[in-house]
Amino acid sequence: MNKNGENAAIPARAMVFAAGLGTRMRPVTDTCPKPLVRAGGKALIDYTLDRLAEAGVREAIVNVHYLPDQIIEHVRKRTSPGISISDEREKLLDQGGGIAAVLDRIGDEPFFVCNTDAFWIAETGSNLVRMGQMWDPDEMDILLLLAPVAGSIGVDWSGDFFMQPDGRLSRRETNQIAPFVYAGIAIMKPALFAVDNREIFPLSPILFAAAQAGRLFGMRLDGQWLHVGTPQALNEANALLQQQAGQQQ
Repeated sequence: MNKNGENAAIPARAMVFAAGLGTRMRPVTDTCPKPLVRAGGKALIDYTLDRLAEAGVREAIVNVHYLPDQIIEHVRKRTSPGISISDEREKLLDQGGGIAAVLDRIGDEPFFVCNTDAFWIAETGSNLVRMGQMWDPDEMDILLLLAPVAGSIGVDWSGDFFMQPDGRLSRRETNQIAPFVYAGIAIMKPALFAVDNREIFPLSPILFAAAQAGRLFGMRLDGQWLHVGTPQALNEANALLQQQAGQQQ
């Protein structure tokens, strides 16, 4: 919500990262790209795309590199959100470079940035809509969806961020344990990516620079977060989803 008390509109576009090699998920990803790995009988990328559609996002730009034809074939039938492909099969651009390569399609307005190796269940309202309502371009350059380390599936590291009462974030230092992890969904300003002339560059320095400037904010996720980055985490996610399905019968 901005300083005038007005709710910001939901971003019309999203960048969806589907180009990764999925090395930590091997051997599952030897023949299947990680975004198409199935959890609870559903491809990981569809959890992300369905959330975007439910929130009213019009276009998702999906980048591809590893086993790209499988992903292109999988998403081509979708009409909501509309899908366009950023083809990185000749050169993997990293997340920052992947966004910079499609700034002409993203335009000048804030947009969603989405990973495809995590999702959530048991939310009581749309987290993406809540992010749009919280977004304040006067105060924020980036708004991250955060999940608590405690109770999340597949968190095998010491957290990412500390959050102040106003939502402002600070990064975890090497010797610290932080209570929140980045849940793989963000709203960002495209201008952040127009200042780097490199073709290949990561996303994390942009997050940390925004934190240093006091313009990185977070919103706590409503629901149970599942990070599916390894075969063990996939097994844990499937067990939880099976348990949930049994309870609903």
